[in-house]
Amino acid sequence: MQKQNINFRSLKRRNVIFTLSLLCIPCHRTISLASPPKSIQCETDSCETDDNHKSNTNKFEDIMNEPFPEDSLIDHKTYEHPLVKRYATKEMSFIFSPAMKFTTWRKLWIALATAEQELGIDIITDEQLSQMRDKLYEIDFDFAAEKEKEFRHDVMAHVHAFGEETSAMPIIHLGATSCYVTDNTDLIQMKEALILIKRKLVQTIHILKEFAVKYRDLPTLGFTHYQPAQLTTVGKRCTLWMQDLLLDLYKVDQGITDLPMRGAKGTTGTQASFLELFDGDHEKVKSLDRRVSELMGFDKVIPVSGQTYTRKIDYNILSILSGIGQSAYKMTGDIRLLSNLKEIEEPFANTQIGSSAMAYKRNPMRSERVGSLARYIMGLPNMAANTSANQWFERTLDDSAIRRIYIPEGFLATDVVLTLLSNIADSLHVWPNVVTTHVMAELPFMATEVILMECVKKGGDRQELHEAIRVHSMSAGRVVKDEGKPNDLLERIAKDPLFASVHDDLERLINPLLFVGRAPEQVDEFITEEINQVLEENIDILDIDSVDGVEL
Repeated sequence: MQKQNINFRSLKRRNVIFTLSLLCIPCHRTISLASPPKSIQCETDSCETDDNHKSNTNKFEDIMNEPFPEDSLIDHKTYEHPLVKRYATKEMSFIFSPAMKFTTWRKLWIALATAEQELGIDIITDEQLSQMRDKLYEIDFDFAAEKEKEFRHDVMAHVHAFGEETSAMPIIHLGATSCYVTDNTDLIQMKEALILIKRKLVQTIHILKEFAVKYRDLPTLGFTHYQPAQLTTVGKRCTLWMQDLLLDLYKVDQGITDLPMRGAKGTTGTQASFLELFDGDHEKVKSLDRRVSELMGFDKVIPVSGQTYTRKIDYNILSILSGIGQSAYKMTGDIRLLSNLKEIEEPFANTQIGSSAMAYKRNPMRSERVGSLARYIMGLPNMAANTSANQWFERTLDDSAIRRIYIPEGFLATDVVLTLLSNIADSLHVWPNVVTTHVMAELPFMATEVILMECVKKGGDRQELHEAIRVHSMSAGRVVKDEGKPNDLLERIAKDPLFASVHDDLERLINPLLFVGRAPEQVDEFITEEINQVLEENIDILDIDSVDGVEL
């Protein structure tokens, strides 16, 4: 058997030069080699590569270099928005769904035609209006999509989709511009979304009220600069969270009340087309504007507009949502810090896993999710501010694409945050013994002024007592920090003859409730004077169950 040397081609990859000498029998063949040899292709059956001879590293490199198979995971190759797929509730998702959006367009066209007929446009017939009402929910989305490709215009595509189903094609969208349906629908969706947000805000406040009342007089360490400070109570701290949410509720109420319709304003806001339609009758044009808004459930119409309503309204609405995000972030941030101290914990399911590595962990993942989404919500007003500031004259279209994103997403995220807050608050667990242990570790230092004053009342020398307390406090502090032992300040005072006049009264003097000030009473007053009234005013929405929750 004769060994033949075969010419080969060296390829450089990752700075490695692969060379190959092969023995082929009986004839000389050309061998092609591409990249680090995944496989060697020969024209003879005798020149086969055994895949089993490859290292696991080579085999992994093979799959890394392969293109994604076209026939694999067919149903999972399109990006799924986590706000909708993973987090959002059905209620809020519906408000910004195509079904809601395009049926609202149709309602606006029906409202416009109805109002125009009422005001004397007799070319609009009862039969046309009847057919439009009958076809409200029968939208051929495929037909509309085809028309949009043809027209490159979504509004006209849906005008034709609606008109094809009725005899009303000649009068649909009469006198209107695209923003009649797009802008008014945006405002309608925002109003509906604010109403849902209000309901969830009220329900969250109600749940927190029960928590505040339950723990109104449980002393706990206050923190300033995240350092131990004067005592407060667990319930009083809860009222701080509630107050922020209450302020948000006031803003939501104001937003719902003040939100106007754009109404029927025409192409550049001058209502010129409607003035032409009504033969120069200004009063009828004004009446049309008001009537359309009334039919759509709005009490207010924006006084003036360009082609669009002022985008400052979007900024104001997103600022309300940002406020809720701020309140939620603050509340859950406190809970996360208290969770580290093991004083308070959010709900934790029996089968829930806190860490894939550390099986013992109980991570506050719901609070962390709130913080993550709240951070996103808080950033949205900046985008809306830029959009508002950059609208040229009566309108420019660079507002369109970004508003399709941040308006729905702002509401979807806020809805999730409030759903999570309600869930956390409803099952928030307090560990009173841990809370008290932390209080008692710091209370001796806080109690020294009371002890000093009692001793002075009984004839002691204030300056001498003050110096003794200073010395004992420094010594006790060293024991805690240097030796890691409990605070023994009270034991030192109990053994010091200078404080003999209060030795029998020390236990009473260090009762934590003596150091919480008016915290319990503040809880009672806040609930009675602020919260109860709001809950009573909104009692009709307290018992409304959500269609669904969030996968927590």
